[in-house]
Amino acid sequence: MKALLLVGYMCVGKTTVGREVAKRTGRMFYDLDWYIEDRFRKRIPQIFAEEGEARFRDMERRMLHELAEFEDVAVSCGGGTPCHFDNIDYMNTVGTTVYLQAAPETILAHLALAKGRRPLLEGKTPDELEAYVRNQLAEREPYYTKAQHTVHVDILDDINKVSRLAERIIKAEGAYSLS
Repeated sequence: MKALLLVGYMCVGKTTVGREVAKRTGRMFYDLDWYIEDRFRKRIPQIFAEEGEARFRDMERRMLHELAEFEDVAVSCGGGTPCHFDNIDYMNTVGTTVYLQAAPETILAHLALAKGRRPLLEGKTPDELEAYVRNQLAEREPYYTKAQHTVHVDILDDINKVSRLAERIIKAEGAYSLS
């Protein structure tokens, strides 16, 4: 089975939904950011601080290529992954790409529910945060829309919504479901 690669902005549910899709299709699940942290034994913010974004993006590209070569995997890509190098074009050649598209309001709601720290967002007022999300989303949209499939994401605040979204992705991909 070809790799399934989920792309989209931060907090749209790539990891949550990716796990569910992997479970239902018998794939191994990988979160690209977690994979990078494990391989390099450093947190992403630490890599950015110590080595800079250019070095991080190079690591990200190499680890994307590594993961995409595995068989039967579902991969949640970082929000910026498809926007650098030829990553989105590469992903489209080696697997099935799905853009989890969410409105800025949905992303902001998910950010409010998120437990993890997001250093790029710390210290921003609600208005600054909204402007940042809208601007960055607009910049990244041309890359995200190169994915082979687009699935709209509503607020994922319960398991039933996650389950329904996973089923839509499986149907869009044409994959089989084990459940």
